Amino acid sequence: MWGKLLGTCFGFMFGRWIGAILGFWLGHMFDRSLKQNFDKVGGFQGFFSGDDLHQRQALFFSSCFAVMGHIAKSNGRVSEVHIQAATVFMDEMGLHGENRQEAQSAFRAGKESEFKLKEAIQDFKEVFARRYDLLQLFLEIQIQMAFSDGHLAAQEKQLLQKVSQYLGISTAHFRFMLKRYQAEFSFRQQQQRFQQSQQQYSQQNRTVQPDSTLSKTQALAMLGLSNDANDKDIKRAYRKLMAQHHPDKLVSQGLPEHMMEVAKRKSQDIQSAYEFLKKAG
Repeated sequence: MWGKLLGTCFGFMFGRWIGAILGFWLGHMFDRSLKQNFDKVGGFQGFFSGDDLHQRQALFFSSCFAVMGHIAKSNGRVSEVHIQAATVFMDEMGLHGENRQEAQSAFRAGKESEFKLKEAIQDFKEVFARRYDLLQLFLEIQIQMAFSDGHLAAQEKQLLQKVSQYLGISTAHFRFMLKRYQAEFSFRQQQQRFQQSQQQYSQQNRTVQPDSTLSKTQALAMLGLSNDANDKDIKRAYRKLMAQHHPDKLVSQGLPEHMMEVAKRKSQDIQSAYEFLKKAG
């Protein structure tokens, strides 16, 4: 308990709310008697050295859930859909016990009226400025939260644009990412409906075919391509996106290991779209 309390106080003194959350995480390490793990990161000096993997992972983790909470409350209150989306996200990451409590605490911090979005993102960008793939993944996660109820409200889009701007991502690329995720969301929904139809008709020894025209358009959009893209365009876009979302590379840059499942899911969706396009010809 004392580790969390002192860590939070000192963190807030030196690094505002980001410092407070990192201080809480650091104190948590002490309270759980993980002295060996703490020594591996170099103690206090190593933790605040500015280029430590554990520091980057803790910052990505806390910032991600705090901004998710802020976006979820963009309409004045957090809806049940957003709470469910955050819960599912934590489930996908396999967060349990104190790790889950820390994610929930960061999520609640983002909902507070005194939460400073610009300062939070600027602090985040200072650490990840040279890791553009992680900046993009961070924004993709926020888009996923905003789109959890199937549509993007005006307030949510405005906040996402601010997050994109503070991260240094251009308006044009933000629109590209938004369009790509909308296609990804629709693609997932259609694939789920098709799988459900297959299960239903298999019991009757019948087959059902998906809407190939609609799926091909969506699959191309998932790769950031239009309907006139050729095979060369498809392969180039696929390789670029797979490189950007490679889980092992992202973890080495500072993605928390808990969030590796997020990167894997993104890679699987990209792979599914590519495989579908290859079969569609």
